[in-house]
Amino acid sequence: MAERPRLAVVGAGPAGLAASLAAAARGVRVTVLDAAEEAGGQFYRQPAVAFGARRPRALHHEWRTWERLRAGLDLHIAAGRLNHLTDHHVWCMERHSGSASFTVHALRGPAEEEGVAVRADAVLLATGGYEKVLPFPGWTLPGVVTAGGAQAMLKGGLALPGRTAVVAGTGPLLLPVATGLAAAGARVAALVESASPGALLRRPYALAAQPGKLAEGAGYAARLLRHRVRTLARHAVLEAHGADRLEAVTVAALDADGRIRPAGAHRIRCDTLAVGHGMLPHTDLAGTLGCRLSGTAVDVDEEQRTDVPGVWAAGEATGIGGARLALAEGHIAGRSIAARLHGIRPDPRAWAAAARARTRLRAFSAALEAAYEPPAGWADRVTDDTVVCRCEEVTAAEVRASVGGLGAGDLRTVKLLTRAGMGWCQGRMCGPAVAGLTGCPFAPTRRPLARPVPLGVLAGQDEEPPG
Repeated sequence: MAERPRLAVVGAGPAGLAASLAAAARGVRVTVLDAAEEAGGQFYRQPAVAFGARRPRALHHEWRTWERLRAGLDLHIAAGRLNHLTDHHVWCMERHSGSASFTVHALRGPAEEEGVAVRADAVLLATGGYEKVLPFPGWTLPGVVTAGGAQAMLKGGLALPGRTAVVAGTGPLLLPVATGLAAAGARVAALVESASPGALLRRPYALAAQPGKLAEGAGYAARLLRHRVRTLARHAVLEAHGADRLEAVTVAALDADGRIRPAGAHRIRCDTLAVGHGMLPHTDLAGTLGCRLSGTAVDVDEEQRTDVPGVWAAGEATGIGGARLALAEGHIAGRSIAARLHGIRPDPRAWAAAARARTRLRAFSAALEAAYEPPAGWADRVTDDTVVCRCEEVTAAEVRASVGGLGAGDLRTVKLLTRAGMGWCQGRMCGPAVAGLTGCPFAPTRRPLARPVPLGVLAGQDEEPPG
């Protein structure tokens, strides 16, 4: 009996799980590598089993979809068709020349000091996205967290980041964060959204194609009213205040052009500020393989294939679109991978329903992206003494001087002159901010390693796990 072809899936969020189940059901031996201790990704993030959560579903919506994914995962693991490697942090991938095979290199365990190598005949990148946070005075104070970070604490740690919170920035993520914090017992003093309430309504065709999203938004609005959360639309946080930790924020109204209205600022007392300005695709591993990017996302065809043979991508890595879009893309990718690994030309009619959903959801996501642009002039409000690169403690004045005084014309030169982006996060946090402050185009950086790796792992012999 011929050995089943092998697929390595990086990421166990909606896209990775959907692809894994589709491929495993069609005769592919799947290995899922994920950095978390439990499957689900950020959207279906689960509390640790040791917490003994009695009602984890209270922290989620679309719980039935998660239950189906979890049941399918358990079924394929029990049948020996799927191997789920938790706490595995992938740092590099190799495509072997002369053969259609790959080696996926990962660091195992919380300390990330043990090297592991997984061989595969194909790879699916379901690496998700990361938050974009634009700096402002006081944003480095303890008590200021990202919106997704607050959500992760609540879902994964069953913990509140504070007792009195302000949720601010722009984008649809703010709604579940604000309602989730309020439902868990925090007092949400305000939801501060820089976009106009009618920004999305001006795109009726995208809305009409997704009536479920309208109902979802109405549900969030009802919950905000029930918890008496004040919503400040077309407002922005100007500054966070506090000595040793956050004590208050200054909020101001914006005009139609996104500029601060005169005499429109006021303070709100809080001990937590959950702030976010959208998401960006995680493309580090795609970069190590040399995959073509379209803007900030991995470029894929109708089968979710990249331009590198044997490599597929799905979910937020191919463009920010949410869990439902990730599920559709993952399902298409999994079926395409299974067919091609068996030497069969895929029939798109097999995933026609998922393809139609993908088309509608991509259009809706494009409308969301246009509606929730960060406000104009945000960079002008960043004071010179504001730290922009937290890893290297580079201020806005130093970033601006690299362009105005030293003549830098691109982000790489700014990095060399200021060290902004040379720290642990390698510019993931500060990259968009540095681009906005300098006027340089923002583009993901290609690097040979996707994360820091101990020298001992690089020098040693990787071990392939059993199964």
